[in-house]
Amino acid sequence: MQRVRGNKIQLPLVWNTTADEPAPRPLDRTVLVVTYLLTLIGLIIMFSASGVMAETRYGDSTFFLKRQSLWLLLGLMALHWVAQRDYNMWKTLAPYGLVLTFVLLILVLIPFLGTQVNGARRWLRVAGFSIQPGEIAKLSIVLYLASFLVRKEQALVFFSRGVLAPMAVVGTFAGLLLLEPDMGTAVVLTLLLFGLLFLGGTRIPHLLVMAVCLLAVAYALIMQSDYRRRRLLNFLDPWQDPTDAGFQLTQSFVALGNGGLFGVGLGEGRQKLFFLPEAHADFVLALVGEELGFLGTGLLIGLFAVLIVKGFKIAGRAPDAFGRHLAGGVTLLVGIQVLINMSVVSGLLPTKGLTLPFVSYGGSSLIVSLVAIGILLSISRAGPTADPPVSSFGMG
Repeated sequence: MQRVRGNKIQLPLVWNTTADEPAPRPLDRTVLVVTYLLTLIGLIIMFSASGVMAETRYGDSTFFLKRQSLWLLLGLMALHWVAQRDYNMWKTLAPYGLVLTFVLLILVLIPFLGTQVNGARRWLRVAGFSIQPGEIAKLSIVLYLASFLVRKEQALVFFSRGVLAPMAVVGTFAGLLLLEPDMGTAVVLTLLLFGLLFLGGTRIPHLLVMAVCLLAVAYALIMQSDYRRRRLLNFLDPWQDPTDAGFQLTQSFVALGNGGLFGVGLGEGRQKLFFLPEAHADFVLALVGEELGFLGTGLLIGLFAVLIVKGFKIAGRAPDAFGRHLAGGVTLLVGIQVLINMSVVSGLLPTKGLTLPFVSYGGSSLIVSLVAIGILLSISRAGPTADPPVSSFGMG
């Protein structure tokens, strides 16, 4: 769907139709409404979680709310702009996005360029705002893998020709992220690689070989780092040191326990009063549990479940292999982050810095997540009206 003028390739910025092609369908309303609900809930609960801290630090209880509202406005504009474009343009842009992200991940490690917070160098300061290249890397890897799976579809049954190259690319990005350090994002990229290779038809024995190699690398990384080893031990028994290393997780448990069935009421939570660290960011779900209770938390999980199910349905009815892999990758990106964040907050996984999409505070995470949904909506416009059989997703 590219147009050639002279020696230049013109990207299809809007949907192109001919007499033989049906006009694009409207945006998937379910995905759009669920996304709006998640961002609205996120804005409300984030303000509840950050108001007291913002007042204490900056003398303005709406400090974080105003910044997040600006990011949300920009993100929604990007979502609708991307949703109206032909998703095939991302196939051409994927290599450039990969190179740009690689450069940003290098720049963030340079002391006078990258901003260090709590011992981690993950942000670049631009015009007074912080940009997190690790968040951009998630979407860049999805675009790259979707494009790779289309180009190398016949080679996926071979380890050297179909598996080794994406392993090397993702491994390089994960290595740069570990230098920040940002193990949470590195884990997300690795799981994206596994998920998309599996859906693309990679042989199970090859995936098992990858898994063994990566587990060995993870073990080495944990054993050679004191703070990672302490995190693992505190995850196994956080109450052993509840006032220091296990403080954040135990306070999360307290917040979830305080909520009960209906919660203590919106804005009435106590753990945000300087007890639970990162209550507005990585551990915002704990505050949801405290203020909105089991029912409010269940509603939030239900919205994410609807979004993920719809995402895989859109992937299943995509008109081509690239759309199928791209929609599957976007859905996996959201689903993996939700699963890891909720598991960390509830003590099922060791603590790591990873936001809850659409809900946690963070401009880079919010905009990347909304752009990803825009891509999903773009793919939904090209599919048939009827859902296909499950076998058409292309797992073979």
